Amino acid sequence: MSSQDIGKAGRQRGDQSWRHKLLNFTVVTPNYNMDEYLGETIESVLRNLRSGDEYFIIDGGSTDSSVDIIRGYESHITGWISERDKSYADALAKGFSRSTADFQCWINSGDLLLQGALDSARKLLAKGGVGMIFGDDLYIDERGVIIQVSNGSVASLPDMMLYGGWTPLQDACFWRRDFYEKVGGLDTEQKYAADYDLFLRMSLQGDCRYVPMIFSAFRRHSEQKSQSGALAYKLEREACQKREVSRLARGGLHDLAKTLYYWPLTRLRARLFMRKSGCGGLLGQSVSSIACAPSKAD
Repeated sequence: MSSQDIGKAGRQRGDQSWRHKLLNFTVVTPNYNMDEYLGETIESVLRNLRSGDEYFIIDGGSTDSSVDIIRGYESHITGWISERDKSYADALAKGFSRSTADFQCWINSGDLLLQGALDSARKLLAKGGVGMIFGDDLYIDERGVIIQVSNGSVASLPDMMLYGGWTPLQDACFWRRDFYEKVGGLDTEQKYAADYDLFLRMSLQGDCRYVPMIFSAFRRHSEQKSQSGALAYKLEREACQKREVSRLARGGLHDLAKTLYYWPLTRLRARLFMRKSGCGGLLGQSVSSIACAPSKAD
């Protein structure tokens, strides 16, 4: 489908008293043939927007009813396009290239921002001294029922990423636009592990802090690249790790010791948190009744 850039709609919503107190956000949603869930994702973002926030939807030339759905929200979003892209990261980069806001995040089609997520994130980022914050999220099934609560807490984000292959929960990550630009933004050549690559570079170049809050919901479904392209994701991730290890040039024994510690720790951690899937008594609830809130243990 040919490019259709609707441009800014000047969305005005939310309590106007926030205008001079809070800085603004750019949210980007990449989409390709996800009409089944796209409307829910858009609604979750719109409920979070304040005056001055920006929302871009970047469609990859969908052949389903996605474009019709986007058109239905045209007056409520900042802009959208529908055209072929060369990668998932390319689609995201198109959105962030239009950003003029102080803070940024992205939410994939099918995933959801919980009510109040952007207000919480902007307050934390506005305090300064941090490039990115990352928190916890919910895993939901195709019907929107909570099946797991994921915990993003780690002692050392750079080491867990570089030597353990771990990545923060993408839908629960928020950062400063100037920090995104400082690290070079998304690598549009990455077709699967674009999130890992970006957050790895962020973790190595600035202050990235864990926040014990549930910001979002990640939907398990059959069309996810992270599921269907697991091997390709793994290969790209490992290439990113090798690149940064080589760049840091810390020495063979140092890197080996770190890997021997963080690689099994990452796998053990994942198993332990899977056993806590009912964290906070949320297991089995509909995500529609859940708002952004501090994380709670069982």
